[in-house]
Amino acid sequence: MAADRRIVIENCAIATVDAHDTEYASGYVVLAGNRIESLGAGTAPEGLENVVRRIDASGHLVTPGLVNTHHHFYQWITRGLATDHNLFDWLVALYPVWARIDEPMVRAAAQGSLAVMARGGVTTAMDHHYVFPQGSGDLSGAIIGAARDMGVRFTLARGSMDRSEKDGGLPPDFAVETLDGALAATEETVRQHHDSSFDAMTQVAVAPCSPFSVSTELLRDGAQLARRLGVRLHTHGSETVEEEKFCHELFGMGPTDYFESTGWLGEDVWMAHCVHMNDSDIAAFARTRTGVAHCPSSNARLAAGIARVPDMLAAGVPVGLGVDGTASNESGELHTELRNALLINRLGPHREAALNARQALRLGTYGGAQVLGRAAETGSLEPGKLADLVLWKLDTVAHASIADPVTALVFGAAAPVTASFVDGRQIVEDGRLLTADEDAIARSTRDEAQRLARIAAQG
Repeated sequence: MAADRRIVIENCAIATVDAHDTEYASGYVVLAGNRIESLGAGTAPEGLENVVRRIDASGHLVTPGLVNTHHHFYQWITRGLATDHNLFDWLVALYPVWARIDEPMVRAAAQGSLAVMARGGVTTAMDHHYVFPQGSGDLSGAIIGAARDMGVRFTLARGSMDRSEKDGGLPPDFAVETLDGALAATEETVRQHHDSSFDAMTQVAVAPCSPFSVSTELLRDGAQLARRLGVRLHTHGSETVEEEKFCHELFGMGPTDYFESTGWLGEDVWMAHCVHMNDSDIAAFARTRTGVAHCPSSNARLAAGIARVPDMLAAGVPVGLGVDGTASNESGELHTELRNALLINRLGPHREAALNARQALRLGTYGGAQVLGRAAETGSLEPGKLADLVLWKLDTVAHASIADPVTALVFGAAAPVTASFVDGRQIVEDGRLLTADEDAIARSTRDEAQRLARIAAQG
């Protein structure tokens, strides 16, 4: 949409998630091109020119679009497997299957993952892809293309693994890259696809997989590569007690100290999970402004534990929400993580004071934008920011009796998305994608899942 063409959204409750948590019981938002031009209480200003559309959003809550900070799209075609395993056993069971993925499988899985997230209010997505079997095709290009076609803002965390079974790791030998190969392919992906502009739709991060699947050299050299290229860094950290034991046995220190020794703490870094963090770990993350992708459903699915999110927030650690791979969170939806983050954290030592509804919404919006390094552009509704926002329908039987709209969104059932805008372009209407054929995606994901299962069964 041209910058001088406007969309006016009126008669809606608004949760801006700005620095003051400004909210309006009934207000308006004006979009001009791909930016938020104005918003406030009451009706939109008179005399606006070039208004191409007016939306009566009565009965709706408008929020920033949700920001997903950790995912593995390829796992969409291995959902429902190893359902009663902890992390390490789950990985051992599934790595031999994942090692057979190829470009058509990855493209279909990315489409499925993105479709469900976008339909549920995600406007900024990310994918941590780290499985690159030899001869599997252009997997990064397939993922980025799927996100572009879906119309969501996107960060590809270009992952890698170089520690296989022969080195004491978990992945099969043929599913990992060499140190030099991984670094070269990652640099090429950044140079080919990363956009550093304010309204970038595609960005790339450097993302070796985890302490137990990559060498110390890959971690250290990967951090140096990311900083030379000016991009962010992402990995898994402190997910399970088994990982803690692994790091102490192999490196003589815990995960956080190990990460710091390899250059992996800093304001340009975010890590997934961070479940098993002691006070000194949290202090180190706070001191360095290292971010955390909190994945409550996956942590519960794999019995990893409860991350200390209230303590992280109190210390000043940036925290966002993540779906995680859909082989450990089969729903694949981020809006359910608002509720799960709140409820699961209340099972911890802070009990009912752990998180409230507005803190949960902040985790899923502004917190996620912080973690991805995009808080200046998105994550809150403010004039000049990108036009990434969602209209949640809250006047149906599922929510209408809850007076506070933010409480309805977070505590209630998953709210229908009437409209979702990314970069000023509407991508969802009445819960259906406008940018993709959902039925065709369902068929292709089923077909590719069945093809992968056949190939894996043949060994």
